[in-house]
Amino acid sequence: QVQLVESGGGVVQPGGSLRLSCKTSGITFTYYDMTWVRQAPGKGPEWVSSIDKESTITSYVESVKGRFTISRDNAKSILYLQMNSLKPEDTALYYCARGWRSLSRETSGQGTQVTVSS
Repeated sequence: QVQLVESGGGVVQPGGSLRLSCKTSGITFTYYDMTWVRQAPGKGPEWVSSIDKESTITSYVESVKGRFTISRDNAKSILYLQMNSLKPEDTALYYCARGWRSLSRETSGQGTQVTVSS
């Protein structure tokens, strides 16, 4: 059974930091490039960042460059997103996806809510 379970979200003040995790099971993690996606209320999904299988290539949406860092631990089959200098416009439900720049949400994933507010 494929499972991608996100965690680490919360409520944080502008300028704060959070580290999101995506724990996977039921897949061969090293077969996939991985992606973080976010969806703000009333909006469609937005690609945030992707990382290749070997962690040699990363890519970010312009609005998070220099603030967010994507990484992965292939031994533990976990994907991460370190988010620094958070802004109110980063508020969204964040979820992970298999594939480069994929927006496909796994049925197992609930996502993790990030709220940036003073």
